Amino acid sequence: MLLWINGPFGGGKTHTAYELHRRLPGSVVCDPEEVGFGLHRVIPKELRPDFQDLPAWRQGVFETLDLVLSKHDGPVIAPMTVVEPTYFAETVGRLREKGYEVRHFALMARPETVVRRLRERALGGLRHESFAVERVDHCLNALAAPEFAEHIHTDELTLREVADRIATTCGLTLTPNTDGPLRTELRRVLLGIRHIRLF
Repeated sequence: MLLWINGPFGGGKTHTAYELHRRLPGSVVCDPEEVGFGLHRVIPKELRPDFQDLPAWRQGVFETLDLVLSKHDGPVIAPMTVVEPTYFAETVGRLREKGYEVRHFALMARPETVVRRLRERALGGLRHESFAVERVDHCLNALAAPEFAEHIHTDELTLREVADRIATTCGLTLTPNTDGPLRTELRRVLLGIRHIRLF
């Protein structure tokens, strides 16, 4: 089973993916963003497009997830914002066509909620998240389309509740969450630090 966690930038995809991974024995996280970063590393900075616009990214994501899904016995979790229907079809759609069980979830929230979350994760200020902030409305509007269902509105949900809802929908059993508030916050901060991009 592939769990593709979609949503706007700052919508909680990565934290949800790792919460599922932490409580779902045998699961792995395969981040399609890493394929894009790899492509960017071999392209001069002044020539780098949005890596999703590169056919190599869509093909690379498909081939990578195809490999993992065919060889790994447990659930595969992919946190990635994809809002262009054609790109969605070339990644999620092709994996479905190949016969894999693909469960897609779009984490939705009010624009002000997403901007607040971006502010919370922006150690250097929102100017470092300008791309994400500028795309909030576009992402939310695009993801509201039926092809991006199932939608989960997260404004009033905790991370634990979002993970529980995804698991229940998919018929998966998560291990109990025994973390208290302090440990939960520490885990959130450390995960955010791990995913800071300096290039």
